Parts: sequence; C-alpha cells; structure tokens
Amino acid sequence: MKLAVVGGGSTYTPELIDGFARLRDTLPVTELVLVDPATERLELVGGLARRIFAKQGHDGRIVTTTDLDAGVADADAVLLQLRVGGQAARQQDESWPLECGCVGQETTGAGGLAKALRTVPVVLDIAERVRRTNPNAWIIDFTNPVGIVTRALLRAGHKAVGLCNVAIGFQRKFAKLLDVAPSEVHLDHIGLNHLTWERAVRIGGPGGEDRLPGLLAEHGDAIAADLRLPRPLLDRLGVVPSYYLRYFYAHDEVVRELGTKPSRAVEVAAMERELLEMYGDPALDEKPALLARRGGAFYSEAAVDLAASLLGGGGSAHQVVNAYNNGTLPFLPDDAVIETQAAVGAHGAVPLPVAPVDPLYAGLIAHVTAYEDLALEAALHGGRERVFKALLAHPLVGQYDSAEGLTDRLIAHNREHLAWA
Repeated sequence: MKLAVVGGGSTYTPELIDGFARLRDTLPVTELVLVDPATERLELVGGLARRIFAKQGHDGRIVTTTDLDAGVADADAVLLQLRVGGQAARQQDESWPLECGCVGQETTGAGGLAKALRTVPVVLDIAERVRRTNPNAWIIDFTNPVGIVTRALLRAGHKAVGLCNVAIGFQRKFAKLLDVAPSEVHLDHIGLNHLTWERAVRIGGPGGEDRLPGLLAEHGDAIAADLRLPRPLLDRLGVVPSYYLRYFYAHDEVVRELGTKPSRAVEVAAMERELLEMYGDPALDEKPALLARRGGAFYSEAAVDLAASLLGGGGSAHQVVNAYNNGTLPFLPDDAVIETQAAVGAHGAVPLPVAPVDPLYAGLIAHVTAYEDLALEAALHGGRERVFKALLAHPLVGQYDSAEGLTDRLIAHNREHLAWA
C-alpha cells in the first residue's frame, strides 16, 4: 500500500508518522512518500520519519520528493496537509482583521476566508494531478478550512473526505473521564467544520447510553475551562461546543484578548524553529513532547482510521468526517459539507441519520453554510465583489463598513497568492 502526504515537510508530520508506525496492523503501509517543495524542511522531517519507523520496527519505505506528480503516482491515498503562504500568511490572517474590530483567526472569519482563497485553487490543482496519475486514489483533506476545501474537491468530482481532529480530541477526553476505551465512545457530533457541538456521549455505539449529562455535572468546570467558556453557559446549553465556538459566543472578549498578546502564528513559528532543530538531531527517533503543543493532537490516529476504512482495511465503521450533507440536515442543501458521524468504507463516507437540530444551533449552521457558499465562489472565480459578499455574509463580520475595510486588507495582504488580483 502506497500513501503520499502533500505537505510532508510540515512539523506536524512526525505525529502522523508515529501513528503509521504504531498502527501498522490497521494500515499496512509499504511505501510512504512525503511531498513538499521546501527541500531543507523535507529532509529534516524525512530523516526523523525514517528513524521513527526503524525504532518501532516498521519495514515500510519512506521517500521524500519535491516532485508532486512522481510522489502521488500510484498512491492508494493522498493526504493533504499544506499551508499556502506558510506561517507568514497565517500571521497576517491573525492580524489585519483586528484593525476592523473582528476576530483574527486562520480558519474562521476574515482570516479564514483569506486562507480559503489562497488554498482552494492550489488544492484543486493538486487533486487534478492526482486524478491524472491515479483516478482511484482517495484524497483525505486535513488542510484548513476543511469544510470549504472538501466541498471544492467534491464539487470537482474527486474521491475526497475531509478530516479534523476536534472530534477525536473530545472522544479521547471523554473516554478518559469515563474510564472507558476510546473505541467505546460514540459522539453525537453535529455541525460544520470548526462549528460543532457534542449533543450526546454514548457508550457502545449510536444507540448506547448517553453519559453527557453526568459528564457535565461531574466535570463541567474542567470542560468549560478547556473551552475557555463559562460553566453556566454549558449548563444552559446542555451540550459541549467546539472550542471554535468561543469566537462566536465571546467574540468581543476574544478580540480584546488578541489585541494584547502575540498571535498564535508567532507562537507556532517559534515552536517550528525549535522542532526543526530537534528533527535535525540524528539521535532523535521519536516525536518530541513539544509537538503536542504544536496542535493536531490525535491527528495520526484519526488519519490512520479513516485511510484504513477507505482502503478496505481495519478502520472503524463509524467516524466523524466532513462529507456531503445529502439530506442529513434538512435545512441545508444536499451539497453542503457537514461534519458528523458517518459510515465509512470503500464506498466513501455517508453521514448517519441524526436527531433534529435545535434552532439555536441550526440557525448558526445555516448562516455559516451560506457564507461558505459565497466563500467557495470567491475562491473559484475571484473578484473583489465576491470577497465583499462573503465577508458581509459571515456572522463574525456582518456590517458593510467592516466588510469593506476587510476586503481591502484581505486583497492587499494576499495579492501574491490571488491570480485575479
């Protein structure tokens, strides 16, 4: 089995490699190709990847290349984890929206739109090249904004599934609190990528006992602290929102905070420099502890599980993924991409039936879906007016003067990545 990782020079990659090594019975990879144009980073990451495989007794071959076409040729699955513009672009995404009083974040709001505009054309080009070399290959997208990118891939007819690590993070957290195996925890996870709620935590499968009320009663303070939201809010909602909901539920508070400290991009860039120095140590043969602070916790387990199921291996039958709605949420178009539990196999991912969604959540889901429609049109076709309309539609913007100012700033900071600009 051959897998290719586009963006293989990412500092995330050793997390992925560790999962491939530990879970080789689930996903028996014989060749793993790391593809990245950044030669120096790629060789550092590739060297550590080979040492991790060797230490854990994995006999798979790890190849590094800057040649995309050669790297994805004959691959059974291609994982996308790229960042167009690197950390420098992320730093901008997290900075200029603050000038208009809006959240500066890399996956939602104005910064998230900028990332989508940079990313969608690049991902679609990569996917077309994958299709030319191997039309049967699955594309697993971990590249943000996952919902918009996955929708672009599916609309273009690619065999694609989107993946995020938020759900598996909650699964592992709740399993620990309940003292059960993670595989026993089935989440009623509903919404859009980075806009989700855990409505139930069931033990043993979709029909199992819901333990969420007890979790909130016994561990509500700790859960709220992790989300940086007030405990009374969780009690009133009776659900556990994703930590990205803080940008919506406490927008002004977050904007004030972001204006008083270095951006997350600055922190990550410093971590990346330190990680790359570590990766260059020939004695290092395991993922360093610092990597846990980089983000992407449990990404490797989720990626292995998904790839194994798509490729006919031993992955879980039900997984939280990003896939076409196809009537699952009746208030959304069929071609909206939602994030929810799905039956995953060689056929792809089919969302499981869900209970009706409370208007408190359905309204925001529908609102952000409308924004994503407009964001995808802007990413595919360009133009200042399309950018403005997408920003005006976003619930974290919503005012015409803010949308005007953000449009000008977005284009100015991203001109080199926007062919139409």
